[in-house]
Amino acid sequence: MTTITIDANGLILGRLASMVATRLLNGETIAIINAERTVVSGSKVTTIREYKEMVNKGSTESGPYFPRRADHIVKRTIRGMLPHKRMRGRDALSRLRVYMGTPAELSGSDAETIPEASITRLGTSRYIELGEIGKKLGS
Repeated sequence: MTTITIDANGLILGRLASMVATRLLNGETIAIINAERTVVSGSKVTTIREYKEMVNKGSTESGPYFPRRADHIVKRTIRGMLPHKRMRGRDALSRLRVYMGTPAELSGSDAETIPEASITRLGTSRYIELGEIGKKLGS
């Protein structure tokens, strides 16, 4: 089965995640590159504060565990849109690969983008990239 490569540069995280989750449930194998360039809309200060609250929730022994790296945040967001506790959701999640940057094995492939998730749909310039969020969280 062929792998569909999606370039996440300049795509809105939630819109990207919902469209990828649908495609994964339909049986496609997807690799997302440039995960650190995905954006989250909203105020930078508020967004970072909300992500810090998620990371600091729970305990080190019992969780919940929230990722700090951008590629893991993207995968966790997509997992939240899948029935990951059921077999079809676990199978769908196993067909997903998320990378920061472009790995050597995917550098020659044609990467598609999702125009419906583009940053140009935002009517505001208030957004922050996941790479910056990861740095603030300590990744």
